[in-house]
Amino acid sequence: MVEVEAPAADRVDSGSPLPRGNGFGPWFVALLRRAWRQLTSMRTALVLLFLLAVAAIPGSLLPQRSIKIEDVNAYLRKNPDLGRTLDRFYLFDVFSSPWFSAIYLLLFVSLVGCLVPRLRTHVTALLRQPPDAPARLNRMPAYAEGQAREEDLPKLAALLRKRRFRVAVRGTTVSAEKGYLKETGNLLFHFSLLALLVSVAVSHWYGWHGSRNIVAGPDGRFCNTLQQYDDYGLGARVGAGDLPPFCMQLDRFETTYTANGQPTMFRAYVRYSDGRGAADKTTEIEVNHPLRVGGAGVYLLGRGYAPIIRYTDRFGKSQTSIQPFIPNDDRMTSSGVATFPDANVDPATRKQDPNDQIGFQGLYLPTMSSHDLTMAQSLHPDERNPRLLLVAYRGNLGMDAGLAQSVFTLDQSRINSGKLQKFDTTKALKPGEAWPLPDGSKVEFLGTRAFATMTVRHDPGEMYALGAAVCLLVGLLMSLWGKRRRIWLRVDGDRVEAGGLPRTDYSGFQAEFDEIVQAARKEGTFR
Repeated sequence: MVEVEAPAADRVDSGSPLPRGNGFGPWFVALLRRAWRQLTSMRTALVLLFLLAVAAIPGSLLPQRSIKIEDVNAYLRKNPDLGRTLDRFYLFDVFSSPWFSAIYLLLFVSLVGCLVPRLRTHVTALLRQPPDAPARLNRMPAYAEGQAREEDLPKLAALLRKRRFRVAVRGTTVSAEKGYLKETGNLLFHFSLLALLVSVAVSHWYGWHGSRNIVAGPDGRFCNTLQQYDDYGLGARVGAGDLPPFCMQLDRFETTYTANGQPTMFRAYVRYSDGRGAADKTTEIEVNHPLRVGGAGVYLLGRGYAPIIRYTDRFGKSQTSIQPFIPNDDRMTSSGVATFPDANVDPATRKQDPNDQIGFQGLYLPTMSSHDLTMAQSLHPDERNPRLLLVAYRGNLGMDAGLAQSVFTLDQSRINSGKLQKFDTTKALKPGEAWPLPDGSKVEFLGTRAFATMTVRHDPGEMYALGAAVCLLVGLLMSLWGKRRRIWLRVDGDRVEAGGLPRTDYSGFQAEFDEIVQAARKEGTFR
């Protein structure tokens, strides 16, 4: 990066004392001028860019509320003292914190202050003619002399124009300059970086995302509201009412695997409506082929199985749970829970003992080993020999306390404290098989449904960031490829002088200069 030097009349030596005026005004103006020059120097911009990278590190190491608030809450529960200290310094909201925003804003201002004067200087240089030849061309790094006539000047100028030099003829001299592409690329690179910062800020302010495990079937219909997301993150300028209205239903999910269990195809067949009263539309969603609806993209991230578990309490009342089990490995060994907090309600009194609630911790194996029955790991992700391993618990599930709980695990603190009592046995069920429990109730494994993990994302700065990134790479290539240089020719009587000056580091300039001189000699204009 090249700094544009201020005119000597306006230059303030940063090491000299501030001028002492007769009042506060001149001293304060000089202070502001010096602060502005320091802020808009390339050195300051590089320091701020480094600070921005360092400031983003906590956002990568610590959970962020804007990405997954459940992870933040879990961290605070696990580390209450440290968590409160970190939260005081916005380390769980790094990218919306005052100190990160201050660095971001200062970097933005610094880049604008650096680039605007450089752009003005570059445009001025493009509009004006190349400078006149210096008095002594023999002091130039590249020099040649010969014989020529004044009437040969137009031919020499034409020779340089053919080589894409900008040429100006003044009397008996020819001035030529080339290589403005380097500074153009440099400016394009830095303005693209500025545009990239703006697009990231727009995405942070007005973007949002949410994730949901959608079970196949009509009872798994999902609508775009915050209450129906498993986790979500909203931009600083986005509220719950700003989400576009649309609904989606997963009809079925298809997956194919190789013999060793590697997936070859994921495809979700969905129907959706855009919230305008129109009839449902059908489409297919695959990895890297999202559904675009309501200005957002619906992406397919993964899949799994949701066991269908029916529990019949000791009073004969049945309830069914279809809850996604989260895969633990690439063989789709999945774990989850099925809870029945309304079980064992006495029909006579319509009351329930809180300690009569039932919950099951489960492990689902799509393909269980037929030889090693103790192996709690699936051999293949497809359902070839499915088993559901259940552990039953009885007691108070804690769902009436009003506190958020995970839907994938039982509260371990209640198990450790004895509020949930484990039944003595663990059962491995085949599809359609029932397990009678000691209290007269029973649980049945009816089969599974597929579920798909979908993420809905609206990123208004996405395309702008892509365009800025492409322009940034183009500008970088231009700045590396371009070589700024000047060539002058002067005819004095029957004598001609040629001098050349590379404005940047260009090891091939001498060879290019010699080639131009040789071409002029072949045309007879430089003898």
